[in-house]
Amino acid sequence: MIRTAPRLASVAAALVLLATSPVLAQTAQPTESQLALAREVAVSSGMTRSFDALTEPFFAQLQQMNVTRPEIRKDLDEVVAIIRPEVEQQKGKLIESAARAFASRFTEAELKEIAVFYRSPAGKKYVEVQPGLLDDIVKDLATWTQNMSEYIMIRARAEMGKRGHQLQ
Repeated sequence: MIRTAPRLASVAAALVLLATSPVLAQTAQPTESQLALAREVAVSSGMTRSFDALTEPFFAQLQQMNVTRPEIRKDLDEVVAIIRPEVEQQKGKLIESAARAFASRFTEAELKEIAVFYRSPAGKKYVEVQPGLLDDIVKDLATWTQNMSEYIMIRARAEMGKRGHQLQ
């Protein structure tokens, strides 16, 4: 299962990629059908799982209180039952925001094609294996970043040494 920090990093990376997409933003307001397709894409792409990953740890922390203070278990369970729908409502707002981001960057025709992909067996498998892929990519990215940092410093020192400068 993907851990919270790598998941947050992968979500941040995905949002940066989405925000910096080379696809030109549309200037017109998205239509209702375009927004509906964009919502479908946001949900079927697995993106909204990340929203759960951001909120579920808070509920898990509350459940830990059941262990340390068993006398509050019943009340705590009732409070969680009250709060969870409120969190779901807030998550709905985030899904709507994601849908607007998709709709501002893709035409309705493009969103239809993307939605068809996520409905396909290959699209469903992609969503299913995506958390593991992100784990692998984040892990590989950390290693690559460390290696690149070392490589750049070694090369910069060598090149600066050729010019009579010594870098520490």
